[in-house]
Amino acid sequence: MQDRYGDVSVVVGDDLVATVTVHRPPDNYFDHALIASIADAYEAIDADTRCRCIVLAAEGKNFCAGAALARRAESGEVAPATHLYDEAVRIFAARTPVVVAVRGAAVGGGLGLAMSADFRIGSPETRMTANFARLGFHQGFGLSVTLPQVIGHQRSIEMLYTGARLGGEEALRIGLLDRLVPLVEVDDEAHRLAVEIASSAPLAVESIRQTMRGDLAGRIRAATDREKAEQDRLTQTADFAEGVRAMGERRLPRFERR
Repeated sequence: MQDRYGDVSVVVGDDLVATVTVHRPPDNYFDHALIASIADAYEAIDADTRCRCIVLAAEGKNFCAGAALARRAESGEVAPATHLYDEAVRIFAARTPVVVAVRGAAVGGGLGLAMSADFRIGSPETRMTANFARLGFHQGFGLSVTLPQVIGHQRSIEMLYTGARLGGEEALRIGLLDRLVPLVEVDDEAHRLAVEIASSAPLAVESIRQTMRGDLAGRIRAATDREKAEQDRLTQTADFAEGVRAMGERRLPRFERR
């Protein structure tokens, strides 16, 4: 089976694993259309009894360098993220377990997309950062829920307050990554774990996952409602304009609390 949803392809193998690949190289910036395409792919996989686990991967150098709206913002064309997070909630609501192959960078909302998965596989070259505060912005994509759930409150607020960039070894140490392998093996290792999961009893895995995740999609919806409101508010500030300008000019921002 092979299908296409916009810039997202789905290939289902005989091993009961569906590989979902994002095709926006080299950096795979996302927008509403891309997140909706991933959600559409996940829902189709949920309905296919041949699929028991998903591998989420991306073509190009980086897994996902963030939102396309950030690039528009560099030229002064700022668009709110309204409605995009409604599609993100659909991703979190999917029933099939997901293993994500994080090659290169997972930045901002790209980190949020990686955190939507059950497991994350990376390499020493992997870079993970929640750089929102360095842009004068609020975190999104449900990171208010997923980060503390995975790495704890204190490590989460350190990442969010500082915008620190973590390499693969540090990400593994604190739990952002579940397995660390050489760069050339990341996709294969993600697939190996997916095959392990797919070999278990599917009804049992689905039941266990529902118990362990609880109402995660509901909590993500509540969190993204708050995240959207704060993002919309902060995009109107001078600090946000300065943060985006400084990023484009590759210099440290000079924030003035206004």
